[in-house]
Amino acid sequence: GPVADAGTLEVALATGLTIAVMVSAVGHISGGHFNPAITFGFLLTRRISLLLGLVYIVVQLAGGVLAALLLRWIFPAVNRDVTNMGAPAKNAAIDLGPALVIEALLTFFLVWVVFAMTADPRSTYSAIAGLAIGFVIVFGTLFAYTLTGAAMNPARAFGPELVANAWSDWWIWYVGPMAGGAIAALLYDELYLRPGAPVPVGPPETGVEEPGPGLAARDT
Repeated sequence: GPVADAGTLEVALATGLTIAVMVSAVGHISGGHFNPAITFGFLLTRRISLLLGLVYIVVQLAGGVLAALLLRWIFPAVNRDVTNMGAPAKNAAIDLGPALVIEALLTFFLVWVVFAMTADPRSTYSAIAGLAIGFVIVFGTLFAYTLTGAAMNPARAFGPELVANAWSDWWIWYVGPMAGGAIAALLYDELYLRPGAPVPVGPPETGVEEPGPGLAARDT
């Protein structure tokens, strides 16, 4: 019968293009996060309510578990046992510290692009946001798939880890992505999304821009 023997390129393209399609399909409905690290960044910058953000994270983790259960039902035990249901794993050639930094760095770039494409009102490329986000995942997977599994997503790790009971060095795929995503979200928000000065309160149709509180004092 057919044999699936995917290499790094195949995994990168399958993962990244799937996310690209799904972000494009449902981004206008829910934001298309699919990732607790992204939602955490939106929570920290107050771009999503606390309750809704927590619901998103719970649903994302539950989705990871359901996906792993589906794979367990589809594939025979010999395949499941060899791969631990696809749970990410650290390459024995690198230490825990570098593995943590790799996951944090990859997720930093991912969340940075998400904010640039979807949260920044000045973006003129929102129509292709899904494609840009998907390509970041493709490039990250090509770089680090053989080093850490290039999860970039706690939900991606949680599902197979729980179903396969494979928790070796588990914290790498939670601390790294959450930290990297948080830094990217806070930094982008501080550098590009915060207003540089108070907005004048005068209605533009009058041709008069009345200074808001503190603005007149600043200009004197």
